[in-house]
Amino acid sequence: MLEKEIERRMVQMVKQRGGLCYKFVSPSNPGVPDRIIITPDGKIIFVELKTEIGRLSKLQTWQRSEMQKRGADVRVAYGWPAVKALVEEVIPNGI
Repeated sequence: MLEKEIERRMVQMVKQRGGLCYKFVSPSNPGVPDRIIITPDGKIIFVELKTEIGRLSKLQTWQRSEMQKRGADVRVAYGWPAVKALVEEVIPNGI
């Protein structure tokens, strides 16, 4: 499955569960995660999406590390099954 299809499905699933899923674009800061999930109870999760065989670039790894050092919840999800599990974890169906 292509990364754009994984991303589309994630956005749809987050919205169905009452969350927000914004595209994260940060001019002059390449390597930031693809999406920001905001859960119905206000938790913020930055998500880098990859296909099952995708890899983080050195810049993406560095950006993730810098964000985590400052307390950000930054996740990397490889493929649709991992993305689905992530959304189920952060926005359980019962919310």
